[in-house]
Amino acid sequence: MPEIVLKNIAKRFGKFVAVENLNLTIESNSFITLLGPSGCGKTTTLRMIAGLETPTEGSITIDGKTVFDADQGINLPPNKRDVGFLFQNYALWPHMTVYQNIAFGLENLKWDKKRIQDRVDEMLKLLKIEQFVKRYPAELSGGQQQRVAIARTLAPSPQVLFMDEPLSNLDAKLRGEMRTELKRLHSDTNSTFVYVTHDQLEAMTLSTRVCLMETGVLQQYAPPLEIYNKPANMFVASFVGNPTMNFIPAQVDSVSGNTVSLTTLGRKAVFTAETPVQAVGKEAVIGVRPEFLPIRENGALKAAIYSTLPSGMETTVKAACGDTMLTSVVFGSVDYRVDTEVHMDVVGDSIVLFDKENGKNAGVGKLEFA
Repeated sequence: MPEIVLKNIAKRFGKFVAVENLNLTIESNSFITLLGPSGCGKTTTLRMIAGLETPTEGSITIDGKTVFDADQGINLPPNKRDVGFLFQNYALWPHMTVYQNIAFGLENLKWDKKRIQDRVDEMLKLLKIEQFVKRYPAELSGGQQQRVAIARTLAPSPQVLFMDEPLSNLDAKLRGEMRTELKRLHSDTNSTFVYVTHDQLEAMTLSTRVCLMETGVLQQYAPPLEIYNKPANMFVASFVGNPTMNFIPAQVDSVSGNTVSLTTLGRKAVFTAETPVQAVGKEAVIGVRPEFLPIRENGALKAAIYSTLPSGMETTVKAACGDTMLTSVVFGSVDYRVDTEVHMDVVGDSIVLFDKENGKNAGVGKLEFA
């Protein structure tokens, strides 16, 4: 299976920069998610790799073969790149049965009838849609249509499968089921998947690596849990995770190697990083995930309950600590009255220190109050 390499890729529409100087290596057999808010350049990036959009600058290679190079004037069409594309609206032929939809691309490739029959049967079994073989798209549910669309895309055995928000038309329950199916499908086919979404939960649960973009610029490219626990900057930290990370302002008193003495929430504290702290100014921001801010009887921080959102398995608690609103996740069926006084602690070794001016990650470690 192929490796995809993007070098110095840029795409401009007049003065508007959709993608800026993107360098990315998509490893063979990986499941890569292009993640970011609307307009960040993720779909444009996908379309450029597939050959549906022409980059302004840079080069793209698939399996060692150059499919685009702005300097050399190389630009192979999509049908020469050996890729499959799954669209948001599935794009099934309404007048064709499930069998005919899956077989359509193979007929265009001039496969013989026996080979087409065998491949369609294989796809029907893989996607568990054998019983719908004679139905038309209008007779199928959204999830069944999506399986047919995936089967049709996989049938010619493309080297790479591209998916542009394929689950966005499904209801929440079906979306969850299809995430499971897609992850299993990736394992069964050993294909390289490149997936576009604005849903950080999809990116976290499906990917081997996440490419997080903002306004056309790559912010971080790493495995999901690394992005969650060691975000490169405050944008990454705020975009990934629900409820979002707490950002607590702090004054830096001194920095020595791995240790930062600071003042935050009206208390003196010491931040101890795993590695020497990177450049940080006099003002910093402490990033704390809600699960690392438990409510405890003897917690170091005094706060007043602002609101609670119990969901059964866990409760999201918002509490005011002075002028700062903090979010905590309490596991179990727990609820609190508004304005109840509680105590909180900052726990664990995944607390993040950001420089306030540039928003960059200066270190990950522990925070202890004096």
